[in-house]
Amino acid sequence: MSAPRVRSPRELRRQRRARPHRCWDHLIAAPLWPLHGANLGTLLRTCDAVGACLAVPRLPWVDEALARGNTLRRPACVHRLGRDVVGWLGTQRAAGSAIVGVELADEAVRLADLPAARRRTVVVLGHEQSGIPPEALEVLDVTVEIPMVGSGASLNVAVAGSLVLYRLAGLL
Repeated sequence: MSAPRVRSPRELRRQRRARPHRCWDHLIAAPLWPLHGANLGTLLRTCDAVGACLAVPRLPWVDEALARGNTLRRPACVHRLGRDVVGWLGTQRAAGSAIVGVELADEAVRLADLPAARRRTVVVLGHEQSGIPPEALEVLDVTVEIPMVGSGASLNVAVAGSLVLYRLAGLL
């Protein structure tokens, strides 16, 4: 039995979509209450991988965190929001977007049962310690829970967001 052949970066690029996604096209990651800059960088890389955009609040340290996290060194699909992120979520919902929150909540859908996104979808990620605020929970169409068997209560925002983005993109 021979060893598997590893594809070159050039071959991988040829096999992927012929053109990049359009901004705000289909899937948007929204870590609206970020705590750690490293998580934003990781999410930015995941957004590139699944063809999603990233929506972040305007906070003094966010631009620097995104610049450090942009390991691909190419322009990324990032949108900076005003301070009223809950109002922005309401506007997205009114425009027809599905609003999916990653949160431990009653009636949450297990990640494995979450279907791929069929319309424009915003993935809301909460604060590392306190989760999604109650006023934002009211805007959500659905919450998704990532099952865990370890001793931790939850995953960090970057890991949880990445898992949900891959699932909604239909890649898991």
